[in-house]
Amino acid sequence: MSKILIRGAKVLGGEPQDVLIDGGTIEAVGAGLSAEGAEVVEAGGKVLLPGLVDLHTHLREPGREDSETVLTGTRAAASGGFTAVFAMANTFPVADTAGVVEQVYRLGREHGYCDVQPIGAVTVGLEGKQLAELGAMHESAAGVTVFSDDGKCVDDAVIMRRALEYVKAFGGVVAQHAQEPRLTEGAQMNEGVVSAELGLGGWPAVAEESIIARDVLLAEHVGSRVHICHLSTAGSVEIVRWAKSRGIDVTAEVTPHHLLLTDELVRSYNPVYKVNPPLRTERDVLALREALADGTIDIVATDHAPHPHEDKDCEWAAAAMGMVGLETALSVVQETMVDTGLLDWAGVADRMSAGPARIGQASGHGRPVSAGEPANLTLVDTEYRGRVDPAGFASRSRNTPYQGRELPGRVTHTWLRGKATLVDGKLT
Repeated sequence: MSKILIRGAKVLGGEPQDVLIDGGTIEAVGAGLSAEGAEVVEAGGKVLLPGLVDLHTHLREPGREDSETVLTGTRAAASGGFTAVFAMANTFPVADTAGVVEQVYRLGREHGYCDVQPIGAVTVGLEGKQLAELGAMHESAAGVTVFSDDGKCVDDAVIMRRALEYVKAFGGVVAQHAQEPRLTEGAQMNEGVVSAELGLGGWPAVAEESIIARDVLLAEHVGSRVHICHLSTAGSVEIVRWAKSRGIDVTAEVTPHHLLLTDELVRSYNPVYKVNPPLRTERDVLALREALADGTIDIVATDHAPHPHEDKDCEWAAAAMGMVGLETALSVVQETMVDTGLLDWAGVADRMSAGPARIGQASGHGRPVSAGEPANLTLVDTEYRGRVDPAGFASRSRNTPYQGRELPGRVTHTWLRGKATLVDGKLT
């Protein structure tokens, strides 16, 4: 593997420095570096970050290759600056056995655009009735440490308790999709003024908050770790803040779209805005931003949820829930958190790389940009502004809520262990 010299990059947004990569490892960081025969990348003041890590990606393979595959999903990830993604278990068949998680893991290794770490299902078939093979998935070649029935809530308190007890034995974590099913039957959007005016079934904030409250208490009771997926309400923020003040081992994520978009967009009846959990109010959005800034919410996770055209190009009630997000995540975080002064680029590195790597135990990722560390890196042109055009996405699906919207920032280069996966905005 040849040497690479990144010249004049703002490491974590600081003063421009040179970064020398050799053999998949960062050899040196400093001013005026040189290396004979090295490939030189002129950063020109672009921001250099550790490779991003997504704790919540839907790659759809096996079973829904019409919407995404491990190959297309990891290409989208590399385009967005990610060097590792955690693949959710709601595939067909469900990733509830060692065999399925190993299949996903090996597909990721074969394609090589980023590391793929499968997430195992908590219950058999995501049905919430019987614990899946948690131990076998952990002991498999995939080494699963994160378990989730995402897309469905583990609503049975006894099952949730047993899962928390089980993963405690090997330091795993249960990632909960907090949605009380009885309170969201027939729900189509956030319950509030807009849902009342539109006559659409409302999805109350308490459906999320009640499950989070229960689960942090269960985690405290058994002394285990719980992670809250796609937290979306101001009330949820307060519960997590309280739980952390009490010393409960809870972490939480927020999606880029919940940091930017509100339920007012549903007035268009465009199904591209239909998502689970639903877009909330402006008050919720501002609370989520503040919570991400102060560390109550630990990380940003995309909840990248690709769907084929026909699943979104229909009436609102029949449309699938979800949005693609890998290729726009960093731009949305720049707009909502960096350009507003709530986070600096070191904070972004923590929330989008170090934090998710720590929660998911992704070794070699989320590491400092310093000598001796793995060369998992992404270079960002933070001065760029452009309109989102899904026709140029690497993802197989196009269901983005940002089509035609101007967003800041563009990932120009991504390196996975020193190997370029994206160069000048183009996949290698």
